[in-house]
Amino acid sequence: MKLFKYRRFAGYTGIALAGTMALAACGSDQAVDPEENGAVSGASAECVDGGGTLSGAGASSQENAMATWKAGYEGACSGTTVQYDSVGSGAGRSQFIDGAVSFAGSDAALDETETEQAVERCNGAEVVNLPAYISPIAVVFNLEGVDSVNLSPDTIAGIFNQDITTWNDDAIAEDNPDVELPDTDIVPVNRSDESGTTENFVAYLSEAAGDTWTHDISGDWPIEPVEAAQGSSGVVSAVEGGQGTIGYVDASHVGELGTAAVGVGDDFVEYTPESAAAIVEASPQRESNSDNDHAIELDYTTDDTSAYPIVLVSYEVACMVYPEQSEADLVKSYLSYVVSEEGQEAVAEEAGSAPLTEGTRESLQETIDAISAES
Repeated sequence: MKLFKYRRFAGYTGIALAGTMALAACGSDQAVDPEENGAVSGASAECVDGGGTLSGAGASSQENAMATWKAGYEGACSGTTVQYDSVGSGAGRSQFIDGAVSFAGSDAALDETETEQAVERCNGAEVVNLPAYISPIAVVFNLEGVDSVNLSPDTIAGIFNQDITTWNDDAIAEDNPDVELPDTDIVPVNRSDESGTTENFVAYLSEAAGDTWTHDISGDWPIEPVEAAQGSSGVVSAVEGGQGTIGYVDASHVGELGTAAVGVGDDFVEYTPESAAAIVEASPQRESNSDNDHAIELDYTTDDTSAYPIVLVSYEVACMVYPEQSEADLVKSYLSYVVSEEGQEAVAEEAGSAPLTEGTRESLQETIDAISAES
């Protein structure tokens, strides 16, 4: 039996973002300016007859991507609304586990305990992590007269561990002989909320910086901060508002801030969508994955100088079985658009993310196609 009826808008050519870009939820710190983003196509969207409302919550790193997907999808699918509350990965996972939303956006795959809780929320059905948004985590800074610096993994760890406290420290100067570094205090800014961006950043430091960074991997910042801010946009505001400040954000939020090229092997690599995709392509699947799960284990210690090593892989977390057919239909329809070639290219253009490879898209679509409702 066919699970749901689609209406394909093959002739749809695009919609203006103005008027549809704003997310239909409180708590968004949307960084995209709807007046500057042209049009987003939803031609490939396969819509659910009768429409409906689909609710999600989670990673603020995905807010620009979600705004783009929402605009394209809603423009094609009349009568359908997508609500996404960018409350952070931890809160999004909690809301999903509590059954408050149909899907979660998360910068970290569910851990073992969360998976057990989510299986219960899914009434015993499998829960899956679908890597739909891939982006570099940029190390951003605000330092008068300096737009770019080279930073080794040990130096980044020393800065955020508050051991390196001035910009002309020998550890920074050694890798930047042609940069005039001022005797300015370094003000590291971290996330104040539980965040998958933090978890990915800390995981990188733990793997790449060795004994320089000995803290446990967590979505919560592990030490007493110098300065902290809520959400990706909050970190950007704090870095922009200070002098000598440095932070870490999803690359879509960089704006006009200075960025660091990160040490890889004997070279320094700047972030690009292509360099982010290179490390993801080389990383293995998580050993604990179930049949339909797609969580990966990033290789942060690669010597491949074409790969930028600090990468955020942001997931859509969903049940394989939902209690109501209408909910299953909407989840399948929207996530199919999210991972589609069209959806990925739209977000790459708007947010600078790395589009999924064809093989990854096909694998994710097989899982999405298998989502169903209880008999």
